[in-house]
Amino acid sequence: MNTSWRWEYRHYDPKTERLAESLCTLGNGRFATRGSAPETTADAVHYPATYLAGCYDRLTSAVAGRTVSNEDLVRLPDWTALRYRCLPDGAPPGEWLTPDHPSLLHHQLSLDLRGGTLTRRMLFRDAEGRSLGVTHTRLVHMGDPHLAAQRTLFRASGWSGRIEVVSVLDGDVVNAGVERYAALAARHLVGHRAGAEADGTAWLSCRTSAPAVRIGLAVRTSTRPLAAVDRACTATRATQTSVLPIGRGRPVVVVKTAALFSSLDRPRADPVRSGVEQAAHAPAFPALLASHEAAWRRIWSQGELRTTGESGRILRLHAFHVLQTVSPHTAELDAGVPARGLHGEAYRGHVFWDELFVLPHLALHFPETARALMMYRHRRLPAAREAARRAGAKGAMFPWQSGSSGTEETQRLHLNPRSGRWLPDHSRLQHHVGSAIAWNTWQYGLATGDTGFMHGPGAELLLDIAHFWSGAAVWDAALGRYRIQGVVGPDEYHDAYPDAAAPGIDDNAYTNVTAAWVLARALDLYAELPEARRAELLVRLGLDADDLGGWEEISHRMYVPFHRGVISQFHGYGDLVELDWDRYRARYRDIRRLDRILEAEGDTPNRYQASKQADTLMLGFLFHPVELGRLFTRLGYGFDDELWARTVAYYLRRTCHGSTLSSLVHGWVLARQQGPDAWRYCREALLGDVTDIQGGTTGEGIHLGAMAGTLALVERGIVGLDPAPDGLRIDPAPFSGTAGSSLSCCYLGHRDVRIRFRPGRLGIRVPPSLLGPVPLILPGDRHEWIAAGQERWYRLPDG
Repeated sequence: MNTSWRWEYRHYDPKTERLAESLCTLGNGRFATRGSAPETTADAVHYPATYLAGCYDRLTSAVAGRTVSNEDLVRLPDWTALRYRCLPDGAPPGEWLTPDHPSLLHHQLSLDLRGGTLTRRMLFRDAEGRSLGVTHTRLVHMGDPHLAAQRTLFRASGWSGRIEVVSVLDGDVVNAGVERYAALAARHLVGHRAGAEADGTAWLSCRTSAPAVRIGLAVRTSTRPLAAVDRACTATRATQTSVLPIGRGRPVVVVKTAALFSSLDRPRADPVRSGVEQAAHAPAFPALLASHEAAWRRIWSQGELRTTGESGRILRLHAFHVLQTVSPHTAELDAGVPARGLHGEAYRGHVFWDELFVLPHLALHFPETARALMMYRHRRLPAAREAARRAGAKGAMFPWQSGSSGTEETQRLHLNPRSGRWLPDHSRLQHHVGSAIAWNTWQYGLATGDTGFMHGPGAELLLDIAHFWSGAAVWDAALGRYRIQGVVGPDEYHDAYPDAAAPGIDDNAYTNVTAAWVLARALDLYAELPEARRAELLVRLGLDADDLGGWEEISHRMYVPFHRGVISQFHGYGDLVELDWDRYRARYRDIRRLDRILEAEGDTPNRYQASKQADTLMLGFLFHPVELGRLFTRLGYGFDDELWARTVAYYLRRTCHGSTLSSLVHGWVLARQQGPDAWRYCREALLGDVTDIQGGTTGEGIHLGAMAGTLALVERGIVGLDPAPDGLRIDPAPFSGTAGSSLSCCYLGHRDVRIRFRPGRLGIRVPPSLLGPVPLILPGDRHEWIAAGQERWYRLPDG
């Protein structure tokens, strides 16, 4: 199915076409186009779509007797569309051809990861033996973030005549990529106008409804040989029809060069005029391809992780999708990390906590991009402060789902497709998203040493989130501890206690421990600030010395529940009923979405010790074992390897892995402790999107957090690469051989720090620069320094 730099589908299968479209999406960090066939329109099999980072629209819908408002990432006009049919000499016109046509004899879809191009090859043969070979080559330009292009080559065999080709710029599109959302309003584009310039460049103008984002898309269509063009336009569509001679040795080439602009661009300009000028003056396809491939070579030089075998190929695919969703061009945008990439409409294109799995990787490879994504959160601090104020809380309460403005975009109702019922959605109570933002902020500072950011926007983020947690923590005199109540943890299945009237559970261990960590790190950062900045922040955030003293106390006395010798997922978790896992597996086989199964039976996961995904074990993903032990010691709790091993084993038996992130975290934790099932979970994490392990969800968009998480699994979990306050930690897990692996990273301003593994040895090269030496922490807590321009090798301990 694939080679080291190529991902291929050698046969056409309508059942998996949407999966292939998602995994063959092309993008440049600003916009992306799904890997659909140009001959198709949206239906049950195909879904051609283009998405622009940060382009959202809000519509209201009537659902289950209620009016709901949803903000969605908008599907933009289709610039790829191409229709064609054969006109053989002395024979009737042929039918319009598509991959679904019965005359399709051969089909191959090939994604070139090195160069960022998608090639679709098809061979059609009719009953008279006449053949037509079609090769589409597509790119979304990584050098120029406004451009995309598609070259189509037609070759005839066994006949001659003409071929009729219709190049379409289609604006009559709606968001229809997720069946569960079918009851929701979906027509986001309005105010269409279409036309063509004297030079033949077609254009289309439209806008979203609220907020009004103006879109301008222009397409220059060129043919070889040249031919007369019949142009036609409606309000929503521009077509250019050519009839070209074709025969043996006389191929036909059609090139569509597209330019996409919007009112979100900086500096602002008329999107249509900008698009027309860019499309009209863009280089020919060979030159575009050359500059595009050169840009990808530069990207790969910073972002490639080299590992061997099948795992290495999948990791490269994952890196490809991460890099084209959040590329260096993202640094110029006001956009966050969409949980499903720019690859589809699942989760409505919203930004969740998934950046927790993405930003640490970017900070070590593309620090400017990571900084820009942190600024997306910082620009939405006023909205988070207002949300806290309305909730009667302090500080900044970030939304579980974020879109254009930073207000809470989590749906109030969600559909269970198994029962057909619309149900209340309480996932907005996942306030731990604030801790994820704080953790990313801290990790960015450790990796980059960017004091300008950390003393500026970073300090505001960290202190405002700490302020929220200090207000959320309530003193319990009976326990002698602070508690955080009425939340939902990463598990998501438990959004209330059994038969409770109000949503939320109390003292989720992950939430409480990370809140205590945020408070401690906020105090650490505050202590580093210049005196004038400290005074400014106190006034700006409404804090005083007593507040900071309270933070110190809470960070030492936060409550963490335990039961039966393990860390409890939340207070009372151990009192819930044990699920009969064998019975449910025997009856349903796939129980990943156990919540839907139970609800369809009239039951609820709130009654059971059954988790959707890693919750308590997420602590092992965020924190190195030594740091986790220090955290619990600071809180006044005993913590050792035996406690953690019991906790890991306990939840492994009670988790159904209903999220692609779950196998990732379990594999990570087990790899660090040499668990026997580590590879099983790591492999499942790698295959999650490639095999659509969640059963149809990848066709709605990739799982960006899980893809980036597999890169982190290797870099941080297995290689043990972690920026720490006193140096770059490299502590390989004794899990499986890292020999033969290599990677480059950025650290404290150094670029292209090369790390290579050989059997029993570790090599590190720091390129020449004017910067100081790179501090390292090697296995056994060994501290070393490597000066710029030096390369050194170290022996690794056995086992």
